[in-house]
Amino acid sequence: MKYGFVKVAAAVPFVRVADCAYNVSRIEAQILEAEAKGVEIITFPELSITGYTCGDLFLRSFLNDQAEAALLDLAERTAHTSVLIIVGMPIRIESQLFNAAVVLQSGQILGAIPKTYLPNYREFQEARWFAAARDLQLAHVQIGRFRVPIGHNVLFRAGKLAIGIEICEDMWTPYTPGTRLALYGAQIIFNLSASNELAGKNTYLRSLISGLSSQNLCGYVYASAGYGESSTDTVFTGKAFIAEIGKILVETSRFVYEERLIISDIDVMCINNNRMMTNSFNDSVVDHTERGLLTEIPFTLRTHDESHDVDRKIDQNPFLPVSRRRDERAEEMFDIQVCGLSQRMRFIGARHAVIGISGGLDSTLALLVAVATFDAMGLPREGIIGVTMPGLGTSSHTKDNALELMKLLGITSLTIDITEACLQHFAAIGHDPKVQDVVYENTQARERTQILMDLANKYNAPVIGTGDLSELALGWCTYNGDHMSMYSVNAGVPKTAVQIIVSRLAEIERFGAELSEVLRSIVATPISPELKPTDEAGGIEQKTEDLVGPYELHDFFLYNFLGYGYDPEKIFYMAKVAFEGKYGPKVIKRWLREFYRRFFAQQYKRNCMPDGPKVAAVSLSPRGYWRMPSDVSPEAWLAAVDAISDED
Repeated sequence: MKYGFVKVAAAVPFVRVADCAYNVSRIEAQILEAEAKGVEIITFPELSITGYTCGDLFLRSFLNDQAEAALLDLAERTAHTSVLIIVGMPIRIESQLFNAAVVLQSGQILGAIPKTYLPNYREFQEARWFAAARDLQLAHVQIGRFRVPIGHNVLFRAGKLAIGIEICEDMWTPYTPGTRLALYGAQIIFNLSASNELAGKNTYLRSLISGLSSQNLCGYVYASAGYGESSTDTVFTGKAFIAEIGKILVETSRFVYEERLIISDIDVMCINNNRMMTNSFNDSVVDHTERGLLTEIPFTLRTHDESHDVDRKIDQNPFLPVSRRRDERAEEMFDIQVCGLSQRMRFIGARHAVIGISGGLDSTLALLVAVATFDAMGLPREGIIGVTMPGLGTSSHTKDNALELMKLLGITSLTIDITEACLQHFAAIGHDPKVQDVVYENTQARERTQILMDLANKYNAPVIGTGDLSELALGWCTYNGDHMSMYSVNAGVPKTAVQIIVSRLAEIERFGAELSEVLRSIVATPISPELKPTDEAGGIEQKTEDLVGPYELHDFFLYNFLGYGYDPEKIFYMAKVAFEGKYGPKVIKRWLREFYRRFFAQQYKRNCMPDGPKVAAVSLSPRGYWRMPSDVSPEAWLAAVDAISDED
């Protein structure tokens, strides 16, 4: 494996019913292709050596002898490869015949798994030919010169990776063999299948695979019989899926007359971390397993250096990945914010809300949430007190956007210039305003918060916080300044998602066409706290991403650090893959180190952050998600980053 990823494949070769020699030749060709592409484990469909649709020929010894000879031939012809191979064939044990998966590697047959549940309804009649796993009397089977374990309580293990196998109908049952094997420790389940086509069945099957991988916190690799199977009564077109914890990573296109080979990388480290964090999964392990019943068969994987690079797409934005459902998810995040604020407003009985409007992204989203909340509650928008507070670094562009935003939304608009108050404060504490340091900047942030809090008292209203998840992660907020509010609606939304949500609201004209133009202008404005003077042209001089780094990198680091528990080396590697062509290794390493430095140093701000809704899978609330002392040493993480090679 490489950084916890294992490369797997689902293959669907052409088949000739009952022509084992031909079928093995097609299987071999796909094995060689997979080996060249760095695949570690490959599965083929159910009964792939004989074909699934042999009917009563399964009861003829000649076919079964041909299948065994073909398997032994395949083992010999693939002895020079390292890929773990899973094929399907009938296995005869005394007077019984079993529909089985056989596992081989480097010329050695390692073990066999009989099918647990035999469908004997509608178009299926497997009980006519095969015995079920529960009927198995022996623990070993002789296949040529190999005497190997056979049974349904079998795992194949290579170091920290364990895999389990089930066959077709097994996955359609209430308590699947794959679920049992996952509880025994299998991180990936392989399914050899022969599932015929029916109108609507593919959608159901897809959801079933996604659901099983989610429920069992595992990877799932599925290969079903394809072209060449008999179409006397049923049609097989070769479906294949690779899934990981609910997400379909790759799948075959449908109704294409060709052999199929799909490949992806399953993140075993992600699976392990999810299981470790999910105590209910571990409770299920205790309730449903008996260790003495398990057989483990060893196999080998390539070393880290021998393993191929990751081929799967790694999303640059794990909070809102690029997909056909991104817009839906963006609107869903907004609606969660609205529901959270609505509940808080109802609980405290407030009919007003106070919010600082800078003309930037975060305060814009917070204001839109407030407006949608008031609309949903049937409260007049005039009850929202929007306050723009120009100061020592405010640009005319953001101020104009703030005023236009409030005007078009129909809220109560106040403009309170904080310049004189800040200068008076500097004089009182003996600070030279020409020294534009942290005192200069934070004075403005705290002056604005004081105004908002006092207005909140005046109107018996909550101050709606505007800071986002990314700022909390980096500590890019003033303690007891913009850090503080009565309810922080953006606290669970990262900066990259704020941009996407506001853009989406503009696109669908949720608040009208005219306002959408203002929203687009705000999205296009450089991100800045505007706490330092503008440039000579009146433009924004202080740009946040020049100081702390690109938010898209920090959001990527944050999600993979908190959500998946990855170590610095893996996050660096994944960022290189995700941002290839955009950020080089040196840039990624620089900002990864800065992320860890700031994240650990700024925990004290998060430990007293206001209430706010969890919107995505990752949150920084010390009550609802992330609990960490304020004085943890970051040295081990920083040393790990420093040890990473940043050569291209």
